[in-house]
Parts: sequence; structure tokens; C-alpha cells
Amino acid sequence: MELCVALDLPSAKENLALAQTLKEHNIWMKVGFRAYIRDAKPFIEALKKINPKFKIFLDLKLYDIPNTMADASEEIAKLGVDMFNIHASAGSVAMKTVMERLSTYKKRPLVLAVTALTSFDEKNFQTIYEKSINEKAEQFAKMSFANGLDGVVCSTFESRAIKNATSSDFLTLCPGIRPFGEDAGDQQRVATLELAKQEGVDYPVIGRPIYKDENPLQKVEAILKITKNN
Repeated sequence: MELCVALDLPSAKENLALAQTLKEHNIWMKVGFRAYIRDAKPFIEALKKINPKFKIFLDLKLYDIPNTMADASEEIAKLGVDMFNIHASAGSVAMKTVMERLSTYKKRPLVLAVTALTSFDEKNFQTIYEKSINEKAEQFAKMSFANGLDGVVCSTFESRAIKNATSSDFLTLCPGIRPFGEDAGDQQRVATLELAKQEGVDYPVIGRPIYKDENPLQKVEAILKITKNN
């Protein structure tokens, strides 16, 4: 498991201060919608200056027509980030087009597909997708695997089934992690870090339990004791 810290604070200054606090650890940093729209490429460059070994996950969840997604994917690759995601709902053609476009890069970022957002409960998910979360997440994962993506974004509760349906090497990145049973907030399908480890999660994404803690560094080090103890 490799920890991914969600930089979801209200300002670049606060996010960079958090990164500075954690700079001694070569961990993943998640840059989401708000941070990227507000702070753009200079923010990613600033993170790399704090620690050049930070790995950057750009969490923009691309969803558009295939060619537009492929164009955006190329621009993301040029930023030098290590991983980004698209929506599996965009379909096989979009997935294939993105991966074909990125195949020209000697070192491309990892590409993951979002299956079911962890803010969904079963009732609201079925209203949109007309299948259970487990069924649709596995279907999306198989589609992603068949089209050459590196993995999926899912909840901890789908991770094991997705790996069984695809490959043990097919990556699962899971938000909604409350490492030691903290408050779920706006997430519906949350899990502890120990459960995530048991379910084979590759990248646990943790935000609020870290940045709302009185001692974020101490919290991260407690988390790393679990993630690194394989």
C-alpha cells in the first residue's frame, strides 16, 4: 500500500504548508478539482520543489467525448504528474483513445478509471446506473482492464472482487478511508486502513483525518506504520 494524501484544504498556502510538514516522507499527493482550477500548474511545481520525490495524482475525473479526453490526457502527461483518472462511464472507446494517445510517451502517467463515487449509497447509485454498486464497479473494472488502463478508483469494499475479476496487479485506489475509524463526513462507503489492507487496496486516499488532525505528521507516520507493514 502507498499512502495518498488528499490536498483538499481551502487555499494553496494551506495545502503547501501541509506538504511542507510531510516533506520527509516520499508519499503521493492528490491534487483535486478545486486545487487545480484555482492554483493550476504552478501548484504542482511548488509541490515538487518541496520534495521532488512526491508523486502527484491529478484527480480531475475526465469525462467528455473520446478525442477531447485524449487531448486533455496529453496535456496532463506534459505536466509531469504520476497518475490521473477518467470516468469509466465515458466508455470503451474513450478509454482506448486515451491509452492510444498516451502510448507515444516514453514515461506516461498511470491512468485509472472511476467506477462508483464513494459518496453514492446503493439507492442513489441504482437510480442512475440501474445496477448495484458491486455489479457496475466490476463491469467498469473489466472494461478498464480490457482497454489497457492501469487500475480503477473504487471503494475498499469493491477492491478484492475487482482484482479477482481482472488481475492482482490491476491497481485499486480507494478514497473514503478513515484510518482509525474517524467520522465519515460526506462519504457513504468508508473503511478503516486495516480493512483496506485486507482487501488489497493499493492506494488509500486520506484527507480530512490527516489535515484536520492536531499533528498531521504524527498521523501520517501512524498510517505509514500500517501501509508499509506488508
